[in-house]
Amino acid sequence: MKRPPSLQFNDRAVILSPAGKIDGYVVQDAAAVLDSWGLRPEISENALRDAGRFSGSIAQRLFDLQKAFDDPEVKLILCSRGGYGVVHLLGKLNFSGIRRNPKWVVGYSDITLLHAALQTCGIASIHGPMAQHFSDEGAEDIAIRYTKSILAGQPLEYRIPVDDSSFLNRKGEVEGRVFGGNLSVFCSLLGTKYARIPRGGVLFIEDIGEMPYRVDRMIYQLKLAGLFRKIGGLIVGQFTGYEEDRQMYASLKESIREAVDEYDFPLCFNFPVGHVKLNFPLIMGATTALRVEEEFISFIQ
Repeated sequence: MKRPPSLQFNDRAVILSPAGKIDGYVVQDAAAVLDSWGLRPEISENALRDAGRFSGSIAQRLFDLQKAFDDPEVKLILCSRGGYGVVHLLGKLNFSGIRRNPKWVVGYSDITLLHAALQTCGIASIHGPMAQHFSDEGAEDIAIRYTKSILAGQPLEYRIPVDDSSFLNRKGEVEGRVFGGNLSVFCSLLGTKYARIPRGGVLFIEDIGEMPYRVDRMIYQLKLAGLFRKIGGLIVGQFTGYEEDRQMYASLKESIREAVDEYDFPLCFNFPVGHVKLNFPLIMGATTALRVEEEFISFIQ
C-alpha cells in the first residue's frame, strides 16, 4: 500500500465535490485553511454547482475528479462533502493517473467508496474532515491539526481514554490494515470488486441517521458475508442522529457487541471518528497497531 508523498510548501490542492452540493462560503473557508498551510488551493470547475441533491451532473462531477486524479501537479484532493453520488462515478473513473502519481484524497461518509476503490489500487488515503468541518471549526481544531500532520508525513498515534461503553470493549492487540468507513456505504460495496477484505485487517465503522434495526441488519449482512471471520480487529466509531428502539432486543451498541460475541478479535466502541466534531483522521489501507486495554485504546499508524 503506497502512501502518497508528504505535502510540501506551495503544493497544489484541489477542493472538489464528487457527491452532494455545498455552499460556496464553506469551500472558500476550507481553501483559506489550506492556504494558511502554505499550499495553493484551487476550487474545481464544478465544485459549487447545484443539481438538485448533487453538486453537478454525473459528467461534471466525473470531470473534476478525473482531472484531479490525472494531474501530476495536484498533491491533495479535499472532498468538500459526502452526501450521495460517488457511486455514480466509480465505474467510470480511470485510476491509471493516480496510480502513476499517488496523491492524498481526504474525506469520509460517501467518500468511503473512493477510499475502497483507492485501496484496490494500492493507494492509501485519509478518512477525515471535509470542507464543512474546516469551515465550522477552523485551522486549530484538533481533527484538522491531526489531518495536517498526516499530510506533512508525521506518524499518527492516538491514546484514547475509554468511556462508559468500556464494558462492551474486548481487550487485545492486533496489527493489520485499516479498512471500512461509513457502515451503510461500505455494505453497499459487498459483492463488488471494490470490497476487498484484508485478511487480519482492522475494520472500522460509523454512521449517521440509521435506525438501530437497520444497523443490526447491516452488521448481520457483514457477518453472513463471512467478514468477521477474516478480520483481526473492529473499531466502532460514532453512531449519531438516531433514537434507541425499545422494541429491539438491545441497544444499538449492545446489538453490535452481541453479533460479534463469538469472535475473539480486539474490539472497541466510541472511537472518535464519524459525523462528529471529534472526527479523528485515519489512514485508510495503512498498517495499524490497535491495542484495547482496560483504561485506554492505542491506535498507531
